Amino acid sequence: MNSRFISAALATAMIVAGASASAEIKPADVVWEDEIAIPMSLTGVPGDPARGAEVLSKRSLGNCVACHQNSAMPDVAFQGNVGPTFDGVGARWSEAELRGLVANAKRAFPGSMMPVFYNDSPADYIRPGDAYTAKAYNPETFSTLLTAQQIEDVVAYLVTLTEY
Repeated sequence: MNSRFISAALATAMIVAGASASAEIKPADVVWEDEIAIPMSLTGVPGDPARGAEVLSKRSLGNCVACHQNSAMPDVAFQGNVGPTFDGVGARWSEAELRGLVANAKRAFPGSMMPVFYNDSPADYIRPGDAYTAKAYNPETFSTLLTAQQIEDVVAYLVTLTEY
């Protein structure tokens, strides 16, 4: 085979792989398994545990530690005790179950106080609005609380928490 053909084939394969890897699943298109698990990645891109830890611990992002305690983050102040501890969560739940719980815990636990992080239907929120701005609902700017990649990042971090 000539090298130009091989180069062209490799370039095409890389473009196709890149396009499919970055295909984000929209909230309405998520396929659920047993009302708790999302077996497929929401992005096709592996999550980054370091970014997931940041989302989980930052008030301006997921702020998960406002309700959950995480012994793996002793420097994060004001951790909550409303939700279950993150200690050992990676041993208790599969990756698919964690993805489902982070995206929308209310599917598995209808009475949960946990926010629905991956849903863009205003009908499913008590007070849809523009984030924390107190601005009224605007269908052109309304979106999920966390992006699909942020969900994947949080899940990548949570699966590392196997110790109790």
